[in-house]
Amino acid sequence: MTFETKKLSQSEKILLAASECISTRGYANVSMRDIANEAGVVLSQINYYFNNKEGLFKEVIKMVVDKYKHEIEEILKAENSPKERIKLLITHFKKTLKNNPKFIKLLYEFTELALWSPAFSDLLRNLYKELSEIIEKYILNNLQFKNKKEISTKSISRLIIGSLFGTGIQVLLENDGDDDRLNEVLDAMQMLFE
Repeated sequence: MTFETKKLSQSEKILLAASECISTRGYANVSMRDIANEAGVVLSQINYYFNNKEGLFKEVIKMVVDKYKHEIEEILKAENSPKERIKLLITHFKKTLKNNPKFIKLLYEFTELALWSPAFSDLLRNLYKELSEIIEKYILNNLQFKNKKEISTKSISRLIIGSLFGTGIQVLLENDGDDDRLNEVLDAMQMLFE
């Protein structure tokens, strides 16, 4: 996921700087002054636009979450076949994990914040809920499963999201550059839909 560069307003500069700082250093290690320096603004501008660190981070989460959901939906619309769509989803995740690990780290950082802070939990709950709904809509609703027990498509979509992000955590922690292992794990998920 990348953000288009255009003439940015002060608030957009601050949001992008905050997302960069968080993805590089983590929420706990980032101060408002760090963000102001990264954005090239004075500290009071952050308070003017966002009131406080929590307000700023909520807006960063909204920005990243909205862009990511839109990106995933657009990718899945590119194909008609549910099996091809799951391939696109997995391929996109592989590329993002390899080429933009800071973005994946940002999602993990937001998720960790949501686990401990009610102020952030609704935002992340909605992200995972809406990603699940997108997967159901574009992939699972048109697939026939050899399912002896009735397992809902909602449960399967949550399993897909959990598998992608769980694998991502393992890859980032291992950080040994073993792309073959990543490909093997994610290809195994893809095989489940063939």
